[in-house]
Amino acid sequence: MNIQSIGESAGIVWRLLHGDNRKWEYQELKKATGLRDRDLNAAIGWLAREGKIQFEEQADNNPHSALYIELSYYIG
Repeated sequence: MNIQSIGESAGIVWRLLHGDNRKWEYQELKKATGLRDRDLNAAIGWLAREGKIQFEEQADNNPHSALYIELSYYIG
């Protein structure tokens, strides 16, 4: 794994999430992208660092988290 492959994985995740305005669970995202855990986790980290995704915790009795995109538009 290198920065190029992480960026490519982040692009895969971004295109998928950007085109579908809904919340995704990790396993669902993994299946839809076809990425391995390692690559998906790196991609999620990349996008989180860029402020392009946020995590929403579910109820205390549900250990899963949903991922969703927050788009930022800059006018200037």
